[in-house]
Amino acid sequence: MNVLWIMSDQLRWDYLGCYGATHIDTPNLDWLASRGVRFDRAYVQSPICGPSRMSFYTGRYVRSHGATWNGFPLRVGEPTLGDHLREAGVTCGLVGKTHMTADIEGMRRLGIDPASPTGRCIAEGGFEVFVRDDGTNHSAYPSRHAADYDAYLRAHGMDGDNPWEEWANTAIDPATGEMRSGWALENSHLPARVPKEHSETAWLTTRGIEYIEAQGDAPWLCHLSYIKPHWPYLAPAPYHAMYGPDDIPPPVRSAAERETDHPLMRAWLGAAYAQSFSRDAVRDRVVPAYMGLVKELDDQLGRLFDHLRDSGRMDDTMIVFCSDHGDNLGDHWLGEKDLFYDCSARIPLIVVDPRDAADTTRGTACEAPVEGIDLPATFLDAFGIAPKPHILEGRSLMPWLHGEVPEWRDYAVSEYDYATREARTALGIDQRDARLTMIFDGRWKYIHSEGHRPMLFDLETDPDELTDLGGDPAHGDQIARLREAHFDWARQHHSRTTLPAERIEAMARGKEPPGIFIGHWNRSEAEAEGRPLPDHVTG
Repeated sequence: MNVLWIMSDQLRWDYLGCYGATHIDTPNLDWLASRGVRFDRAYVQSPICGPSRMSFYTGRYVRSHGATWNGFPLRVGEPTLGDHLREAGVTCGLVGKTHMTADIEGMRRLGIDPASPTGRCIAEGGFEVFVRDDGTNHSAYPSRHAADYDAYLRAHGMDGDNPWEEWANTAIDPATGEMRSGWALENSHLPARVPKEHSETAWLTTRGIEYIEAQGDAPWLCHLSYIKPHWPYLAPAPYHAMYGPDDIPPPVRSAAERETDHPLMRAWLGAAYAQSFSRDAVRDRVVPAYMGLVKELDDQLGRLFDHLRDSGRMDDTMIVFCSDHGDNLGDHWLGEKDLFYDCSARIPLIVVDPRDAADTTRGTACEAPVEGIDLPATFLDAFGIAPKPHILEGRSLMPWLHGEVPEWRDYAVSEYDYATREARTALGIDQRDARLTMIFDGRWKYIHSEGHRPMLFDLETDPDELTDLGGDPAHGDQIARLREAHFDWARQHHSRTTLPAERIEAMARGKEPPGIFIGHWNRSEAEAEGRPLPDHVTG
């Protein structure tokens, strides 16, 4: 058994045909869904790249691993999926993005050389790196990880100070012949300079195929992690022109949302990217490019799936496809990701188990509340590795894949640390209090906002999440119920990871460690409890 774990970056769940999209054609991912289980209520642990991915890679909630924002290091010693797999002799390889930031100070404090094999493994979030490409490869970015793609572009005649930016994310103005930056949204309708066969998506697909070809008979997990359709929103030809303003779905928003009485939401609507994506002219330029990037990804996955079929790997490889979060794209008058609307916090998740035990669920959908942290537990289960519930806070999806109905969670949890966002500073909120928590039970979505009233949405009567009921006294019972669910989740053990439950139970049965005798009046009393005192004493 092997695992191919494919992750896209900033891909909305509702931009795939298998999830009901009619404005875009994604036949290869639709085919994948027909072979496995499509999870329809999958949520990330945070709707932003870094913390979401650290939860995927540790199997732990954001409050547990502590890397709550992009660039916040994952602390040294935090167990990762790669650590668990290596213990069982499974290779855990990376092809693409992780957004991992190493805890260099922590390694130095413990005397770990970051350049040593152990240090490199810690620095890469437990992965063995075949190639790392984080996508945000601007020259000024503090952690580029672009050397491989830069070298590839130069080898194909695309040189420059920063080939990633100058070719993959720059266009040529047809009217003037001048170079136009993909960072500027107004240029999103132009084709990237890079030919489609050399785009980052095509290149990562090739590298993923090369990784799989290099594996022998030993079990492996390959994390093939694409950086698109994440911004910059610039697609290579012909994908830049496959869709136009008439093809894009209308924005999901209402005038009433702009009149919100919630201070945090009012501040958020004032952010520059929210102001941009609130304009129809911006959506008309950006969303077609976004759709083109999604289409390109689907086409490249078709090439990957062809290779798996031709090589026989389709029969011995579990395939998992997901995203690290979505993209607001102007919905709710917002840009970027952020917050817990379904366009941002809900993700596509497709799991294909090739074994016969999964035959009864092929092409089905699961409505259970699923979290990103469920994947590491699923991967351990797939490889026959004993579960580690004292470390992994997620649950294996294997029962759902094999037609069982397991005892399951009642709600999904997602967290958001907005300490670095301008909405926090605009409101004068202390960075320690800049946190949000979502509790979603399949119908009601409750959002705890520290220092402010909660937000509440009823997705049964308001599936587009246009009406915040958090200030309505008529829904006080639901708010109280979900507040208690949040409190219950917060009271759970989140950091007791060094001892499994069976060892703790053994300690409880033993009452005290060997050689420790507390509270016994005399020898006979101790012996009556099965704890004889040492032979060299008589009292």
